[in-house]
Amino acid sequence: MNAVLGYLGLGIRAGSVVVGVDAVRRSLQAREIRCIVVARDISQRAREKVVRLATSLGIPQVEGPRAEVLGAGLGKPPVMVAGVRDAALAEGILKAGAAGAA
Repeated sequence: MNAVLGYLGLGIRAGSVVVGVDAVRRSLQAREIRCIVVARDISQRAREKVVRLATSLGIPQVEGPRAEVLGAGLGKPPVMVAGVRDAALAEGILKAGAAGAA
């Protein structure tokens, strides 16, 4: 999980990570997102707004830590979802998420 947060931190600094339900939803609708990282404790409403859209668009998802931990790792208040715009960064996050789940 630390690897996923590390990648997201790099993406934040590079400007290739979008944070928050509304921002990620807009970026998904604009077809800019390559993958999303979803907080383990995402609210049902946020899940309906973002996760369903990502699923319908075929965007891969990685389960992250709780929203509080995810936000703290990005230097922000609790974050329910983060979207990754950069394809190479998304690939690294997907691999790190798969390794963390194993």
